[in-house]
Amino acid sequence: MDLVVFEENKPYVLEALGNGDFDYIEAAGEVFESDFFRFIKAGSILKSLAESYPTPRQKEEVPLWFYVASNLSMRLHGEHSFNAFPLVVRCGGMLNALGPEVGRKVVHPDTGDVTVACEGFNKKNHYDREAPCDQDYLRKVSKDTDADALTRWFSRDVVRLFRSRRAYDKAGIFIGDGSYLFVPDNPNYEGSSKLLFDEHDHPISQKAYEKMPDAKKAHCQWRRCYKMVTLLHTNPAMDYFLFVAVKVVSGKDHECPVLYDLVKQFVEVLGKGVMKRLILDRAFLDGEAISRCKKDYGIDILIPVRRNMDIYEDAMALMRQPDVRWATCAPPHLKAREPSRPRPKAVEKREKKRQETLRRLKAKETPLPPDKILLTREAAAIGEFRSWSSCTVPLSVVANRERYADGHEEIWLLLDTKDVKDPCEARQEYRIRTATEERYRQLKCFVDLTNFTSRAFSMVVNQVVFTMLAYNLLQFYLMREGRKELNKKPMPLIRKRLLPTDSYTIIYWQTYYGRFEAYELMGFLVSLGEVARKKIAEKCRRRRLELNDLMNNPRPP
Repeated sequence: MDLVVFEENKPYVLEALGNGDFDYIEAAGEVFESDFFRFIKAGSILKSLAESYPTPRQKEEVPLWFYVASNLSMRLHGEHSFNAFPLVVRCGGMLNALGPEVGRKVVHPDTGDVTVACEGFNKKNHYDREAPCDQDYLRKVSKDTDADALTRWFSRDVVRLFRSRRAYDKAGIFIGDGSYLFVPDNPNYEGSSKLLFDEHDHPISQKAYEKMPDAKKAHCQWRRCYKMVTLLHTNPAMDYFLFVAVKVVSGKDHECPVLYDLVKQFVEVLGKGVMKRLILDRAFLDGEAISRCKKDYGIDILIPVRRNMDIYEDAMALMRQPDVRWATCAPPHLKAREPSRPRPKAVEKREKKRQETLRRLKAKETPLPPDKILLTREAAAIGEFRSWSSCTVPLSVVANRERYADGHEEIWLLLDTKDVKDPCEARQEYRIRTATEERYRQLKCFVDLTNFTSRAFSMVVNQVVFTMLAYNLLQFYLMREGRKELNKKPMPLIRKRLLPTDSYTIIYWQTYYGRFEAYELMGFLVSLGEVARKKIAEKCRRRRLELNDLMNNPRPP
């Protein structure tokens, strides 16, 4: 079965219905998922993903576009076990978007439950299908897909697809990150490592552990893990977050060479000029790689400095000179959200009273100690640093100083491969990297990225890649729908906000469909002429008999 694209055209469907013509009628309530799949299907996104997917099969009995769609639907529902696929098909809205050719809702003749009757994609069924394909098919294709081929597909073909949809911002801001994916302590997790972590989930060496006091040693533990290295794209306003490259490796592997290989691959695929700014943390300090990014790829890197580096000592000595000009940096400005409409006077009065109560309670609180009261934030920049021997490009050092009420100050440094004119701007730009940490927290906590149901490495990578792909496509969909404010929300809240408050009746005719409210459709039908009403009544009778006969041989309950 080929991929059929249904386009919403309500006037055309109404015209056909006025003549007594329609193909299929169904009720739809899961508008969020249905609209999402209509969006990626009508825009040929689903077709493009399927055409480039690195399939392990020589014979295609089930279309790849359906495999990709099913995998995405499971991730949108937060399900990672393929055993949940039949439930996702029946409860979700994917079939509403794919049309009646894929599946139709019917009543099970034995149990009386509402289920789905599907024709399927081959003639090998001994029982009537209740899903377009078996969940075991999805599991086997996922497991047999080579892990390296899958990450290359995501980091090459998928990024080309987003480029063709103009998904990348002109500012070209990208963030590199390395993150641990913790799994149960089972050595059967292929390619995993067991490492010693401190109380903050930072890996520590055996030497560092031996030097720790006993109180801190008690909080350390051995944990089995993988390491996930990613490239993330956003714009200065952080309206969306798109993962453009990912690599899952053993937990003991260093993330630095992996990330710069992903950067090289991204430039080879899309060319120079798409990635202009790369913001990293200090784990990716590599003078040769930073020089290569600047010289060969035209990418400016912003990264913190370690205190044990020679360039740190040199910069600190210069920053203490009296002629260095420090600029006062204002705290990040949070834009107040404007109410969509004037609030009632009673609500305004209650809010005013609540704010007064909060001010009184805050005045009674114990004041912070002087060493915790921040007075000013300052920044200064000095350019043309060449004291880092492995880095062959000139660097600007941005010093960030924070003064506290007790007189002490804290200073931390940033390295920048571009000539810095405004040090406060560089400081504010680096804040984008720390803000993206919330993205990873949402993926791990709210999407449950690390809830791996299989110990095979290919299945671990499949879960990571398709979770990120579903996240990307959802962000892209919300941007196109003018709902970018939802991009900063976790997945369960997005689903909750997009669920409908009303149900619709969807009528299909040829390759078009229209959505109708109940009273709207009833009012239209009773206004039709006698010939059209009789034609619709006869067609409804035939369709009902066809649906009743769809499950002549259901699987025993």
